[in-house]
Amino acid sequence: MTRTLRDRRVLVAGAGVSGRSAAEALLAAGAEVTVTDASEERLAALDSVRTGGGRLLPGLLEPPAGTDLVVTSPGWRPGTPLLAAAATAGIEIIGEVELAWWLDRARPEPADWLAVTGTNGKTTTVTMLESVLRAAGLDVVACGNVGLPVVDAVRAGHRVLAVELSSFQLHWSRSLAAQAGVVLNLADDHLDWHGTLDAYGAAKAKVYAGNVVAVHNADDEWSTRLSTGAGRPVSFTLGAPEPGQLGIAGGTLLDRAFADDPAGDVLADVADVHPGGPHNLANALAAAALARAHGVPADAVARGLRAFEPGAHRSVVVAETRGTTWVDDSKATNPHAADAALRAHERVVWIAGGLLKGADVDELVARNAGRLAAVVLIGRDRAAFAEALARHAPHVPVEQVSAGDDAGMSQAVTRAAAHAAPGTAVLLAPAAASMDMFTDYAHRGRAFADAVRALPATAPTTGG
Repeated sequence: MTRTLRDRRVLVAGAGVSGRSAAEALLAAGAEVTVTDASEERLAALDSVRTGGGRLLPGLLEPPAGTDLVVTSPGWRPGTPLLAAAATAGIEIIGEVELAWWLDRARPEPADWLAVTGTNGKTTTVTMLESVLRAAGLDVVACGNVGLPVVDAVRAGHRVLAVELSSFQLHWSRSLAAQAGVVLNLADDHLDWHGTLDAYGAAKAKVYAGNVVAVHNADDEWSTRLSTGAGRPVSFTLGAPEPGQLGIAGGTLLDRAFADDPAGDVLADVADVHPGGPHNLANALAAAALARAHGVPADAVARGLRAFEPGAHRSVVVAETRGTTWVDDSKATNPHAADAALRAHERVVWIAGGLLKGADVDELVARNAGRLAAVVLIGRDRAAFAEALARHAPHVPVEQVSAGDDAGMSQAVTRAAAHAAPGTAVLLAPAAASMDMFTDYAHRGRAFADAVRALPATAPTTGG
């Protein structure tokens, strides 16, 4: 399906990165464009939109008269006054990803979309997938929630898109039908936005709409449930694979879903996956499944995984000092991600806390109580962590830091250092969002790394 945008009167809600890209693409397609945002400063930065003929109107609470389409930034909730007014008026509301899909379908040769969503591991999986596809010689780019707006990837003309999709982006999608997609896992997150876990899961399940290949995690109940009845089923597991699965056997990643040989194709060695750990092996299997769904040969999977470079703030070793490893996993913005980070270490001094967004940390603390040497809590919702620790890990020393921003992180690192010992990891895996103290999770990770390097006798590593 293609959609005509020329001469349509379109309101872009939000002047951030995706809003700018959407507005520029709409102007290029011949639409009449208005952009609104609560921040006049963000609007003022949209010089390309203004010079292209777009209008910039701050703080709109209802669409201008004659508006027949709204393109919203992904984080805007349906109940936002502007979007609620648009819905009441019967105006179609879509997100930037849906707009990208329309633009791509209008091309003579649309790109192939391989889509990744889930609570944890999206960025790692989509960048692993990009590396594997490049190893196969394909014109591919990772885009979406990973940083590059999908609209920009489409306009650049790439042949294959490795698309990371958040639940917000999927909520605002209508006709997206990727060649293959995966829900990696599902756990409590963004419940303040979606309201319930079921609604959050329903948004994630849109990644399977119309898919030729529906990849799911056989070790995750929600992923399995959401994929039921969707497309051609293919699953992955950390155990030995059955027919129709990818898994691990004899120290190798083995494909028994796309291989001609019933015994399966060896895709890579476990040692080819870095960083290691069960969660990254699962990510690698998911990336391999999507790549194989696109016809990538087995040898390209190994080459791509070996060439893969992890992104910043994802299990990055910042320094080693006196037998202690300091690890930045600021990207662990929910309990599910923090659980994966904690389980990669036997003994941990844990720095945690921030904005929980409605998530519960009881199970996280209970599962990892035995590996905790000490905990330092930061951020607005640190009391919820303290209460869970008192219930499930009363033996673990707990310290709380009330200061914010970089000074608070510096205090947290200093207190963590007092509990560090040879053989332990001091792990920043907050299990919460960062905006109460920092600009974003990257700012939080940089503050951690700076504070660690300021400690006496700290030996920086190349990972920082």
